[in-house]
Amino acid sequence: MAKSQQELNPAFNSEVTAVPGGEHLNSCFACGACSGACPVSQAIPEFDPRRIIHMVRMGMKERLLSSDLLWYCSGCRSCVFVCPQDVRFAEIMGALAQLALKDGYVTEQDLVDKGKAAKVERDECVACLTCVRVCPWEIPKIDQLGVATIDVEACRACGICVEECPAQAITLVESEDERLLAACGV
Repeated sequence: MAKSQQELNPAFNSEVTAVPGGEHLNSCFACGACSGACPVSQAIPEFDPRRIIHMVRMGMKERLLSSDLLWYCSGCRSCVFVCPQDVRFAEIMGALAQLALKDGYVTEQDLVDKGKAAKVERDECVACLTCVRVCPWEIPKIDQLGVATIDVEACRACGICVEECPAQAITLVESEDERLLAACGV
């Protein structure tokens, strides 16, 4: 099925390469090493790193940024280690996520609902600082009211703060990709 010119945005490739993390996109020569090493693509065939890069190059901005494919990347970086061109696909996915947020294809609440960010239940937080201490990325902070906050855009959804919170004030929704991977036995 041919795509109409209205569905293609020729400037999309440049948009992605302008975002930190997307600068190596044009080094890709579509060898497929990333797709072969990606554990998510083994469980979810629709998630194919080489195909996603092709979609960016084709200018399929709306289709890609509004797709759930964007949120399936686990950030394991298996693709980064096998790439002969140092394309850093995992970082490109981060750049695409930033664009999706910036351009309104997804909201911070959508990320929480998709299981891509943890959320603090403010009424339950006792400001014990456990989340601040255990997060390897230093994402949780204590605000002026003495309550933990999590920057949804920066959160890696690893679940460490959720497991360690003694007040059980931090929640993380099971993401769709986790459900799909569990169903596949991965």
